[in-house]
Amino acid sequence: MAMPLRQSIKVATYLAEQKLRKRDKFPLIVELEPLFACNLKCEGCGKIQHPAGVLKQRMPVAQAVGAVLESGAPMVSIAGGEPLMHPQIDEIVRQLVAKRKYVFLCTNAMLLRKKMDKFTPSPYFAFAVHIDGLRERHDESVAKEGVFDEAVAAIKEAKRRGFRVTTNSTFFNTDTPQTIIEVLNFLNDDLKVDEMMISPAYAYEKAPDQDHFLGVEQTRELFKKAFAGGNRRKWRLNHSPLFLDFLEGKVDFPCTAWAIPNYSLFGWQRPCYLMSDGYVPTYRELVEKTDWDKYGRGKDPRCDNCMAHCGYEPTAVLATMGSLKESLRAMRETVSGNRE
Repeated sequence: MAMPLRQSIKVATYLAEQKLRKRDKFPLIVELEPLFACNLKCEGCGKIQHPAGVLKQRMPVAQAVGAVLESGAPMVSIAGGEPLMHPQIDEIVRQLVAKRKYVFLCTNAMLLRKKMDKFTPSPYFAFAVHIDGLRERHDESVAKEGVFDEAVAAIKEAKRRGFRVTTNSTFFNTDTPQTIIEVLNFLNDDLKVDEMMISPAYAYEKAPDQDHFLGVEQTRELFKKAFAGGNRRKWRLNHSPLFLDFLEGKVDFPCTAWAIPNYSLFGWQRPCYLMSDGYVPTYRELVEKTDWDKYGRGKDPRCDNCMAHCGYEPTAVLATMGSLKESLRAMRETVSGNRE
């Protein structure tokens, strides 16, 4: 795990505070969606299927920042849609960073080089560029040629200017262990991004392509083979060791979607950003008035093939904090990652 040491300490301190306050449900990172509009039409995304009137809306800065502060989460992932299409996205980032929130701006990078001057490098801020494979595979996944090359150019420019750059890669049943190895080697060794996040594709109900999502057993077999030969240790993966164990089937966890809640133009989404069972105006209402026991594999059929980080990474983090052995293991990997 290559999370910066300062960030690791802040998250650990935050988790300890929640334990002292005897809170059993709290946010670890907020998925903030200040718009749904996008400049791409990815086959695996269900966000751009909203009506035209909704796609034209942009969340006010005060509303976006206020939701994060209300939740109390130490980290924010700004997604969409394409956040760089929001005319005040730089102000949203600036205010959140000023509040010492760790902010990850998720982007397909098509607008990144044009908008980069709006942002300032900070240890609290990172661009999170979506890369689903090398050139041919990535461009196919986003249904447009040239996107991979632009993303690579944008990453190089952002790194040159001193920005932290992370990546997010989603893998489908058309992937093989070798395609995963190739793209992560490229991101880790050639582009030298700061951190990488990976996730098996989840079957969005509204996604145009419903044929290429991974099942649980497929996911475990895929990552078990991709992680073989010491790859896990050499890649700067932005995940807890236990979540990576989970992906390859060494452990299993219940879903804790309340820890990575989604806030969008509609409010706080039940139960997570991948499923939509209604919206509420406050995080407290989301936590207190959602029947969390009815979600998860074996409970809701929509959850049966889900191994997404939004449900299971926080479970792994909490399990790590509850075990001295796993805490020391995570600490060793964090220190090792920061030395590279």
